[in-house]
Amino acid sequence: MQVLPLNNLLASKIWTPDTFFHNGKKSVAHNMTTPNKLLRLVDNGTLLYTMRLTIHAECPMHLEDFPMDAHACPLKFGSYAYTNNEVIYLWTQEDERSVSVAEDGSRLNQYDLLGHVIGKETISSSTGEFVVMTTYFHLKRKIGYFVIQTYLPCIMTVILSQVSFWLNRESVPARTVFGVTTVLTMTTLSISARNSLPKVAYATAMDWFMAVCYAFVFSALIEFATVNYFTKRSWAWDGKKEGMEVREPFQANMARINDMRRESASLSKKANNTFNIVGTTYAINVAKDQGLTTISKSAATGASAKHSYLHKMDDPYTEAKKSYNRVSKVDKISRIIFPILFFIFNLGYWATYVNRKPAIIEANNPN
Repeated sequence: MQVLPLNNLLASKIWTPDTFFHNGKKSVAHNMTTPNKLLRLVDNGTLLYTMRLTIHAECPMHLEDFPMDAHACPLKFGSYAYTNNEVIYLWTQEDERSVSVAEDGSRLNQYDLLGHVIGKETISSSTGEFVVMTTYFHLKRKIGYFVIQTYLPCIMTVILSQVSFWLNRESVPARTVFGVTTVLTMTTLSISARNSLPKVAYATAMDWFMAVCYAFVFSALIEFATVNYFTKRSWAWDGKKEGMEVREPFQANMARINDMRRESASLSKKANNTFNIVGTTYAINVAKDQGLTTISKSAATGASAKHSYLHKMDDPYTEAKKSYNRVSKVDKISRIIFPILFFIFNLGYWATYVNRKPAIIEANNPN
């Protein structure tokens, strides 16, 4: 017999290395239904000893690029009491075979396992030098959840805030509701997103994105306040200006019409509403109720008169009020500037953070 299987109870009768995990936070040795240990003795004197463990190890993470971050999470183990002169740890096989991950064991909800790298370190302490075996697992966070829950709502909220630029500037309630609602929505999204990640003192990539989105939404509200303020001042000034400009020709025309009315009234009694000027016959008809003056011209031969002129003056304040309904220049500029700036920001944001994965993994690789 080349290999002799032994009972796991014999493991306590022989010497075994005191291996421990340097970055382990919690370890569980499986004992159901019996201790999950394997002990075999080979005919050349080699002793094979394995056991089943579940290790919760800590992984130092830098979340500046959250949620587009990648990490190299280490698993370090070695002897607790024996120095490198007494116990030496070695990887007996190649990198790919020394540490293997089962296909069904790498299904993580939040991360993708990109690969792993094994290594060997030596640490020094007051009790001597110890060999530490290291394995770095490269993990990339899945962004799908955050796109659905945070990024898309933020983008849609910013777009919704820019819809107010296309509303009439006199629609104060509608534009106010747009601005206040979008600001409150961004505040709620920011709080909920911040609660889903560890409490860190620095700003993450998501924080920068939400801060810029919040700035766009708040700027849209400030833009409406600016438009509304200058709209009222412009209307008061333009109304006065255009009213005075229109009233002067209006009064002059009305004076001429009144003179023509008095003249036509006196002529109608004498000449049957007709008079001759240099061989041309004019017929003047006045409709006092309508404010219209009609002057008909006929040939000297007595042909029937034809209508030649009809004039009715508009209310000058109607023309002046039209300036109040015109589209603001600030709204016209905002319709172009805001979408372009937001598009440029998204283009630079996604191009910067999505392509930083190789640099992060390279920086976390062991020497």
